[in-house]
Amino acid sequence: MTNPDAEAALEDATLDLFAELGWETVDAYHERYAEGGPGQGPYLGRATRHQVVLRPRLRAALERLNPHLPPIALEQAIQQLTRDRGALSLARANQEVYHLLKKGVKVAYNTGNIAQGEEQLVKVRVIDWERPQNNDFLVAQQFWITGEVYTKRADLVGFVNGLPLLFGELKAHYRRVKDAYRHNFGEYKATIPQLFWYTSFVILSNGSDARIGTITADWDYFSQWKKINDEGEEGTISLETLLRGTCDLWRFLDLIENYVLYQEVRGGLRKIVAMNHQYLGVENAIQAVRNIEENEGQLGVFWHTQGSGKSFSMVFFSQKVLRVVSGNWTFVVVTDRRGLDDQIYNNFARTGAVIEPEHRIRAQSGEHLKQLLREDHRYVFTLIQKFHTRDGGRYPTLSERDDNIGLTDEAHRSQKDSRGVKW
Repeated sequence: MTNPDAEAALEDATLDLFAELGWETVDAYHERYAEGGPGQGPYLGRATRHQVVLRPRLRAALERLNPHLPPIALEQAIQQLTRDRGALSLARANQEVYHLLKKGVKVAYNTGNIAQGEEQLVKVRVIDWERPQNNDFLVAQQFWITGEVYTKRADLVGFVNGLPLLFGELKAHYRRVKDAYRHNFGEYKATIPQLFWYTSFVILSNGSDARIGTITADWDYFSQWKKINDEGEEGTISLETLLRGTCDLWRFLDLIENYVLYQEVRGGLRKIVAMNHQYLGVENAIQAVRNIEENEGQLGVFWHTQGSGKSFSMVFFSQKVLRVVSGNWTFVVVTDRRGLDDQIYNNFARTGAVIEPEHRIRAQSGEHLKQLLREDHRYVFTLIQKFHTRDGGRYPTLSERDDNIGLTDEAHRSQKDSRGVKW
């Protein structure tokens, strides 16, 4: 029997929870690497331990999601997804794969009319984001991976359509979770980097303490997941709360599709995944947008403490609205200090949410702000002080559109006045 205090007991209980959440589970300690080969363990489709993608599962998923495409197109997509990215930094390789997951894999194949040399350019869909049940979810326990020199054994690897999108490192309850970050996780990134070309997020836990982060996150940015939903529901231990809050099939895909950002920073690229309060708050705000008529245009207040990622919450919110709520939305981002305005604009720009030149969407004066609000922009950034009139009169109506959303950050001290500024 497994010692209930041992790490293996936590792994077994974790696999049981994944199974409850709808994942297929397997103990891969004795995995076979050839179909029909010797050994008692499961065959997952790998030829060697160096491979991290389960190609048979990937191919089956692509066939299911793209029934109209010929095998040659799907094979090209598999080649792109599994190509060697060792020349890139870990973050750049991860970003490249992420874009293929979200946008699909572009391939060109010959239509068969060789005489005319006709080629067709298509996108191969990798994941069905809207229907989780149309994907293949598998969690492998004790998954062996060989790098250039060393072989490591990951506690948990979660696959979606054969791609390893989740990495989990578990410790016995008397071990510190920080040790899993400092020793195991860091060493794995250095010795088996090919696994982390695909990883969407990372879970570290000893049961009573559980953290979620990304492949680029410092320890301080591995955060706890304290509530499963906005009703405040919690699991019996921290790890259960985190897994129920992030690894439910629908929520797992939602987090990957809508709550991951890549930010250009000094020295490289930083990957960000939403924290618990950001995810729950943005989801409530999205629901308020869906009910915007009943709410009479008031979407509500989203509380943050200092340094808790307000501007990233704005990015998550605006980007998901554009994806899931129909409408030609414009987001007017309002602050009351130039430094804060710079910070928020830079976070939108460095995560790729904003692509328009700065001078076109940041209000330089009150008159420029009026011009921007009369035009059709995806984003407008302004200080609240620029909502002014020369004689103190009522602010003019600039737009009758009902798809403008105002986002204010620390503009509360001055956003109420008698001049009738109105969203």
